[in-house]
Amino acid sequence: MTAALPVTGLRPRAGAIARQRRRTVLIGLGLTLALVLLTALALSTGQVQLPLLESLRALVGLGDPGSVLVVQEFRAPRVLSALIAGAGLAVSGSLLQRLFRNPLASPDVVGVTGGASFGAVLMLALGASQALIPVAALGGGVLAAVLLGSFAWRSRMAVNRLVLVGLAVQSGLAAAVNLMLVRFPAELASSALQWITGSLYGRNWAELQIAGLAILLTTALVFLLHRRVAVLDLGDDSAGGLGLDPNRARVGLLLLAVVLASMAAALCGPVAFVALAVPHLVRLVAGPPTPGTLLLNALTGALLLLGSDYLVLNLLPIHGLPVGAVTATLGAPWLLVLMIRQGRPPQRSES
Repeated sequence: MTAALPVTGLRPRAGAIARQRRRTVLIGLGLTLALVLLTALALSTGQVQLPLLESLRALVGLGDPGSVLVVQEFRAPRVLSALIAGAGLAVSGSLLQRLFRNPLASPDVVGVTGGASFGAVLMLALGASQALIPVAALGGGVLAAVLLGSFAWRSRMAVNRLVLVGLAVQSGLAAAVNLMLVRFPAELASSALQWITGSLYGRNWAELQIAGLAILLTTALVFLLHRRVAVLDLGDDSAGGLGLDPNRARVGLLLLAVVLASMAAALCGPVAFVALAVPHLVRLVAGPPTPGTLLLNALTGALLLLGSDYLVLNLLPIHGLPVGAVTATLGAPWLLVLMIRQGRPPQRSES
């Protein structure tokens, strides 16, 4: 008689996977409900208070013409921009942290949003149309990625140490933006300063059509390519053994992360810490990365950015505060904790 194969280790693993799936579904449903409620609240509150049902009717063009104007032309583009940009930043941050194998990696740390800011401010300085800002932001983000890759390639730096180079690229591009703010007219400096601090003020449908569509399509592509990210998590040798070129796959996925972060910056400016903090929060409550947790990243990023913007508009006493100031205030302690944890030596078990 042939001996039965041991299945002792398979059942606990299958049970853990099933528990994570149930937890992911429950968290996703909770986040979706919170997003629906917060979106309805954001559409109905502001300087002009509207009943909830009236604001929802105005969203589809029904009811009082004044309410339709307020909701469709002013509030809806801003709310939708916050949702899409927040989701794009969170997915980009999750992707970069896995590609760089470093929990500190995010678009605002490795220089991508700094490059997007540089491109957008340069376009404003040249007096070009607002419709070209998403293209300029993407060009600046790609420039930052090229600088990061070239420096790392020349020094043969390990992937998990690229964050240090990214910080240098981010600082250099920020210095270039500050130089433009000083040298160009005061009117330009005022509008550019409001943009680079991270703000959803004045968003319109024209900007949302370009950048928003790019974020949605790129996010869908990231979901389709999630299996490649999972293979890269195994290491370059294992990925090559499974038939995947790790360098080519990493470059392609990095480009997707750059597109997401740059287009999000085109909508809301270089909002800090959303891309850094959200993947850690999702990993803390939902477990290891899966396609389901990637969706949770998108939902959490959308909720965080929309909630921060609602806080700015309706709850804080300071009028005109950019949403980037709120996310930076919330995220700075989180970054400090991560850096302290990264600097601790690993604990050794006593024999």
